[in-house]
Amino acid sequence: MDWDQYKAKQQWAGETKPSMLRRRIGHDYQGRCIYMLTLVVKDRRALLGHITGDGEAEPAVMHLSPMGQAVHNAVLGIPDYYPVIEIIAHQVMPDHLHIVLFVHDRLPVHLSRVVSGFKGGCNNACRQLGLDTGSLWEEGFNDRILDRSVRLQDLIKYVRENPCRFARKHARPDLFRVQHNVVLGDITFAALGNIFLLDAPMLVQVQCSRGITPEQLAAQRDQCLSQCAGGAVLISPRISEGERSIMDAAFDLGFPTILLRENGFGQYAKPGGRYFDACAQGRLLLLAPWQHHNRDVAISRDQCLSLNQMAWAICHRQ
Repeated sequence: MDWDQYKAKQQWAGETKPSMLRRRIGHDYQGRCIYMLTLVVKDRRALLGHITGDGEAEPAVMHLSPMGQAVHNAVLGIPDYYPVIEIIAHQVMPDHLHIVLFVHDRLPVHLSRVVSGFKGGCNNACRQLGLDTGSLWEEGFNDRILDRSVRLQDLIKYVRENPCRFARKHARPDLFRVQHNVVLGDITFAALGNIFLLDAPMLVQVQCSRGITPEQLAAQRDQCLSQCAGGAVLISPRISEGERSIMDAAFDLGFPTILLRENGFGQYAKPGGRYFDACAQGRLLLLAPWQHHNRDVAISRDQCLSLNQMAWAICHRQ
């Protein structure tokens, strides 16, 4: 398969408009469920307050503006309108809002109607304060559904640590800005993280077959870690169990890594969990050859092959 064929596979058949991808297809948005909702202030204006501290030497603290306080109160008031909803955690940020909520029993309306009513309540509260800025929120919202791949405590931790991540992200904006149209060989990528990792003196592809023996895996892992100690940067889509083992070993030892991913970057993308810390430290680069999507689909075999070929080509580009 040549590069033109690889590039052709970047195009998804029947691609839907981004606004249509915010809800999970087939999910019952009136049923019992736990969600993390994210709402963004229109034009990303920092109307809800400000953060002090850098999140490292000084704790990051969110200070609510009058408008931010009105939003905070509106979140706590949601159960007054929908008693089946419990607010588990929430965090007002300067330009967005996170809410973790539990729908205990069936909602009388779709969750989007609940969010629409909440937005209207925020707008009314702001007008009563003499803070009429038109519609406070951008259209729509993003939801993350608690399922077997997500733990409730992880969602709560993510929400509560948001001010710290916000402060660290704004201290190093260059490491958290999605760069589009990064051309490597014949492929165009979107990139997030330390783009200068591509200039390392040696890039080493990590690729393992699913049939690799434990002895072979141990030998390959030792070789890769030895190369990392000599200044090499590992690159892989981290698909097979062996690839994950080697990449995670390098990551845990603090070596820089480059990850290729099937899903691209949304408008407000940032790495999560331990990847956030690595990004802030300049030891992570994420590369995505394909557009962002919200589909809950498994990566295909052809995509796996393509990503591994891309990793090889990046390591051997002139």
